[in-house]
Amino acid sequence: MSCRRFRMGRSLFLRIVEKVEARDNYFMQRRDSVGRLGLSVLQKISVVFQMLAYGCLADAIDEYLKIGKSTTIESLKRFCRAVVEKFIGEYLRSPNATDVARLLRIGKDRGFPGMLGSLDCMHWKWKNCPTAWAGQYTGRSGSPTIILEVVADYDLWIWHAYFGLPGTNNDINVLETSHLFSNLTQGSTRFWHKHILHDIMTTCIIMHNMIIADERDVTTSIEDHMKAPTPEVEMVLDENTRFQQFLARHRGIRDKDAHIALQNAFIDHLWDEYTNSEN
Repeated sequence: MSCRRFRMGRSLFLRIVEKVEARDNYFMQRRDSVGRLGLSVLQKISVVFQMLAYGCLADAIDEYLKIGKSTTIESLKRFCRAVVEKFIGEYLRSPNATDVARLLRIGKDRGFPGMLGSLDCMHWKWKNCPTAWAGQYTGRSGSPTIILEVVADYDLWIWHAYFGLPGTNNDINVLETSHLFSNLTQGSTRFWHKHILHDIMTTCIIMHNMIIADERDVTTSIEDHMKAPTPEVEMVLDENTRFQQFLARHRGIRDKDAHIALQNAFIDHLWDEYTNSEN
């Protein structure tokens, strides 16, 4: 299977720069006590993109962008927090009834009735995991890791993301499969606090969806599905009802007999739907 790579367009990059600078005045260019201009917003955000896209160390790009290690780390933390606060409501929202109806229709047309998206997950090695938490976050790999679980639709838009399951539960609850993101996830994380790691990973997911939205080709045939049918999905708003439904689904997932029955029903459906009767 070919690997799809994304590159951020200039207009999208400048849009992020503008919103982040407006969100956090740390990125505004200032003059020091002798009137010299300090680092520009483009310098600070460019160094963050170097770290997120290529997994560079904070002190490895000092000569290239003329930024010290401490400033690089502070820029990364503040950038990720600003992106999460500004864009999470638009680019990592829950699907509404119209979205669910559209995704179910696309899944059905492609031979997967009842499918909203594909589940995938990855482990991110936590190099600086505090010793007191190491046992809780250590799985089969033998070293502390944090797991990312996402659900993506046909054009790789991520609808669901869960980050931070303890390592000892990873291999029981989630399948360990292929990596999703850039060189950031191929290395180990060198931060100490979980909330910083959460912001970094959430930022990567948000910008992933931003690139998807920016690169969508409205002329492709798949966009015929963008016009969703009339929603026939009733979204439950009551939190107690939703929790009870979650418990019921969880029990159903762990029911071995039900799993085998659904598996056989799915095989029969695919056979009836796509078998060439002439052969």
